[in-house]
Amino acid sequence: MGYSHFGDGGDESITSSILANTGNDAIVDWVFVELRDHLNPSVVLQTRSALLQRDGDVVDTDGVSALNFNTSETVVYVAVQHRVHLGIMTFDPVQLGQGVVAIDFSGPQVSLYGQDATRLTGDNKSALWTGNSSHDNTIKYAGNANDRDPILNSIGGVVPTDVIFGYLCEDVNMDGVVKYTGANNDRDKILFNIGGSVPTSVRLEQLP
Repeated sequence: MGYSHFGDGGDESITSSILANTGNDAIVDWVFVELRDHLNPSVVLQTRSALLQRDGDVVDTDGVSALNFNTSETVVYVAVQHRVHLGIMTFDPVQLGQGVVAIDFSGPQVSLYGQDATRLTGDNKSALWTGNSSHDNTIKYAGNANDRDPILNSIGGVVPTDVIFGYLCEDVNMDGVVKYTGANNDRDKILFNIGGSVPTSVRLEQLP
């Protein structure tokens, strides 16, 4: 996916039995978590690939435990990235302690680094901006390196009504189907998340 690991990150793996969990704790995807320097948040100190539960909890590779970093750092910024979304980071450094440090990125009042780092959902929750099918730091509908073209290319590039199924970065609405036109297509998500009216607008990831 192009992520660069630092520290002890990079050897994470799971067993298939972990994916058998059901209910709110079912594993639905994975995310990339970074600890960044509290004096210079552009410097990544430690990384881990972590699992995402259906209820939004980020857990370690056993599917249930809190994410654990082997680090001596006591004050860090915490960033979270996902394969089809723009990443986010805490506005202030986080104090690490002996116990579990809980960060609720979904709260509408949560302070995040940058401007408009997330969007509000219908139930007043903060959510990551989706549509980053080209896996860079922008969401673009038109122009060079846009996120719309990879969707069309993935279904063959000729018949826009074709669809393909699978775990793919072009599936920006994450329903298991890559669609360029029609109901629940992936192209509209990109246009909506850049503003919905000016197709040349660009939404930038708010990570330093």
